[in-house]
Amino acid sequence: MPTVKALDHVNIHTPDLAGTARFFADVLELEPREPFPGAGTERMVWMFDAAGRPLVHLNVPGTTFAEDADRAVGRDTGAFNHVAFECEGHDAMIARLDRLGHPHRSRKIEGLGLRQIFVTEPNGVLLELNFRSD
Repeated sequence: MPTVKALDHVNIHTPDLAGTARFFADVLELEPREPFPGAGTERMVWMFDAAGRPLVHLNVPGTTFAEDADRAVGRDTGAFNHVAFECEGHDAMIARLDRLGHPHRSRKIEGLGLRQIFVTEPNGVLLELNFRSD
């Protein structure tokens, strides 16, 4: 029986590939890499976590194979609201966001033992950073 095991990655179209990659590297410490040998990074960058998983796929419009690859970059993503990441180091993340000058907001959900930080990446995608262990 078909089963979804996990979210594989998120794709973000951006007119500023280098700046967006820098945001994900600076804020979330994701590493920019080629998705496969010879793919190049002029029009597409994959951002990998410390375990080597590709989490965020960044590309300039017109690069992907999707049917809507040429859709203009804009603020309207339909019903899509945010992307959530499981994180560690809540206080260090607050300090990093403050140091880098990225506006953010926080909330605590006592019943779940969860602290959250919300920050918007350069293309307007809201990121929810979830901290359960610290």
